[in-house]
Amino acid sequence: MPFLGKDWRSPGWSWTKTEHGWKRIIFYGHELEDNNREIDLKQLCSDNKENLFVGDMCELTTTKRKKDFYNNNTKSQFVFRDKWIYVQRGSTKERHGYCTLGEAINRLDFSSAIQDLRRFNYVAKLFQLIARSQLTNLSGAAQKNYFNILEKIVRKVVEDQYNPRLVKDLLHDLSSTLHSLAIHVGRCVLVGNVNIWLCRLETILKWQQQLNNLQIPKQLCNGLSFNDLPLHMQNKILCNLSDAYDIINVGQTTPTLQILSEDRMLWKKLCHFHFSDKQFCRNLVLSKSDNVDWKLMYFTLQKHYPMKEQYGDTLHFCKHCSILFWKDRHLALLFKECDHPCTANDPDSCLMPVSPQHFIDLFKF
Repeated sequence: MPFLGKDWRSPGWSWTKTEHGWKRIIFYGHELEDNNREIDLKQLCSDNKENLFVGDMCELTTTKRKKDFYNNNTKSQFVFRDKWIYVQRGSTKERHGYCTLGEAINRLDFSSAIQDLRRFNYVAKLFQLIARSQLTNLSGAAQKNYFNILEKIVRKVVEDQYNPRLVKDLLHDLSSTLHSLAIHVGRCVLVGNVNIWLCRLETILKWQQQLNNLQIPKQLCNGLSFNDLPLHMQNKILCNLSDAYDIINVGQTTPTLQILSEDRMLWKKLCHFHFSDKQFCRNLVLSKSDNVDWKLMYFTLQKHYPMKEQYGDTLHFCKHCSILFWKDRHLALLFKECDHPCTANDPDSCLMPVSPQHFIDLFKF
């Protein structure tokens, strides 16, 4: 079908196939209402000659109204579902240009990733690092997509009560950054109107209030519960927790779990998981009985050294193809193949898990 239109920059006319050939669809003004219902094309394709008074001027006005209607009811300009992207770090003879952080945010499917509990913490931590230092490096479309995904993250926490503390820290860092940029720095580093960013600040404040008022309902369970397990099994489950605040919160539920959460061996394993022996020697904390206070040692080391990050699933980077992608474990188990068109003889040897900080470092030029 040839491209037909009055202006080569326009999207062209809309056509429909009939028994007598192709006919152009005319959009009338009264069909565009300020709601989210879809436009019925059959009603707009009426052959009634009484409606032929709609001329070129009315058609131009209708096109503008249709564009405004689309912009007002669409939150994001780009909807990508790419499982992988090529990370171009510079111009070569074969490729010109480079891939930016904003392009990666737009193209990789983060909206579906937050629905997976294995990837939720990874995406939330990545968005927290972007909120701290990389927000001004995003394009306008990437910033818009960033806040749309952030809204879905908050909605998931409110609905499922999943890890609200992590999202609270994310919103706190984002609010501090926006307050500094919008009020103190100003429009010189912000993309768009400053008033838009002030409205986003108000939206973040509403999200914070929702999370602060979040009440986790008590679940009624008629079967076997956590408290019914033997003590050694409860202690083994606590040893698998890598977050100290999760251990403290579990200890506040029952007196028995309070005793288990204060176990020295539990905190010793947690310290050895996150920190090295050399770091222990520099910050040794002893109790009154000259024994190592491992719980106090953990929070002391936390102030000086970064902790080991642990995620259920992360993005992967192929060193052979320079491709960043989500790894589909189900397809990998069934077909034993990668999730991107890899040309290496042994694709698994070229894969490298990407931490949130490494993800940001990939796009620093």
